Amino acid sequence: MTYSRASYDFGDCVAVVTGGHGGIGAAISARLAAGGAQVVVWDQHHDAASPYRQQSIDITDAPAVMQAAQELLADTGRIDFLINNAGYAGPTVPLDEYDVGEWHRIVQVNLLGVFHACRSVTPAMRAARRGRIVNIASLAGKEGTPNASAYSAAKAGVLALTKSLGKELAESGVLVNAIAPAAVKTALLGQMSPAHVQTMIAKSPMHRLGSVDEVADMCAWLCSGSCSFNTGAVFDLSGGRATY
Repeated sequence: MTYSRASYDFGDCVAVVTGGHGGIGAAISARLAAGGAQVVVWDQHHDAASPYRQQSIDITDAPAVMQAAQELLADTGRIDFLINNAGYAGPTVPLDEYDVGEWHRIVQVNLLGVFHACRSVTPAMRAARRGRIVNIASLAGKEGTPNASAYSAAKAGVLALTKSLGKELAESGVLVNAIAPAAVKTALLGQMSPAHVQTMIAKSPMHRLGSVDEVADMCAWLCSGSCSFNTGAVFDLSGGRATY
């Protein structure tokens, strides 16, 4: 039996996707655009081949993120979706072997970057009394992955931020949720050792990596009108690996 994929109408919606040029971000951008959304990619790198509007920013630079949001709002009058996808895994080493600067960089990109982006769009969403924020976290934030303490800690922070902000905005019409994938087949895995990746695959009852399209499909549902009573929630995407 072949199951059909859900389709959504995102016409007239403006969607910001951080780190939207590659991997999961590219799949999410394509999925939202297929539904009619105007996709705007916030990425450190410019992609001349991208079909989407681009604002080149470093997500760790709070003033730059705020300026990008203000410029976009001045031009479009709205930001309906914010997908916090930009991420940096860094090396996989024991905690006491981490370079301090590298540990800080991982937290800056994966946690502070989410804070900066949420802070930049929340006032406009609250004023409009509508909006969707989807934070791409990780199962590492729930379980704590050995030799990835910085990434695990940062993603755990994203989960707590999601729950906190979801409660803050619960009566505003703005929903805030997170997706916690297990290992997904992207270039990000190239930053990790093959043994580390194989360990993650072996932990999955399905014994495979997730796909970027599977993440994009869940993200599309969270942005849609079909999601209406979920906020501050964490949605696992783990092939059966998640235990809580």
